[in-house]
Amino acid sequence: MVFKRRDSRTWLQVITQVIYPKGGWSRAVSYVMHRLRRLPDPPHRIARGVAAGVFVCFTPLFGLHFFLAAFLAFLMQGNILAALLATFFGNPLTFPLIAGISLELGSWMSGTPGGFHFEIVTRAFSQASVELWANFRAIFNGDAADWHRMGAFYRGVFWPYLIGGIVPGIIAGVACYMLTRPAVAAYQKRRVKKLQERFEKRRAKLARPPGTKDPDQLL
Repeated sequence: MVFKRRDSRTWLQVITQVIYPKGGWSRAVSYVMHRLRRLPDPPHRIARGVAAGVFVCFTPLFGLHFFLAAFLAFLMQGNILAALLATFFGNPLTFPLIAGISLELGSWMSGTPGGFHFEIVTRAFSQASVELWANFRAIFNGDAADWHRMGAFYRGVFWPYLIGGIVPGIIAGVACYMLTRPAVAAYQKRRVKKLQERFEKRRAKLARPPGTKDPDQLL
């Protein structure tokens, strides 16, 4: 295959690079920002996509963030690729803060006990995923499905997380929109100016008579 890696990675290496990317988080953030600035779209569409991607990071629908970000960006008439890149906002460094704020606010809104620790939250989602898969297999192998713990997970963790993430998600999305739009606009304006200057220099060079030296070389 043309795009196959020369050195295949083990599952441990894949998980490690998800938690700590190769080159560090600063390099990963710089790469995402570079890609956002260079997207061929108006600044307001890129900023809308970023807002959509950041908002989705505050939902407990793990595994669906890419699809939700793309769909929300489509509804908002934003840049879909910017939305996908913006889901990088939700990463192992920020998820503890996102989950803590969303769950505490959601618990207060729904009247359920709060005080969640991130380890408890991750364990609850892991157990729910295992039970959901077991109940799905029960449809085909004839085993009895048990939804009791899934119901407790939905009422105690998933629902508070879902409703609690709406307000901070909107705030974070709007803040990122307000930061992204002028930053992308300034970058695109500077890039266009550089391209125009390069074009004018090339046109002036072609317009000079043969044998004439470049004025920049005379300085």
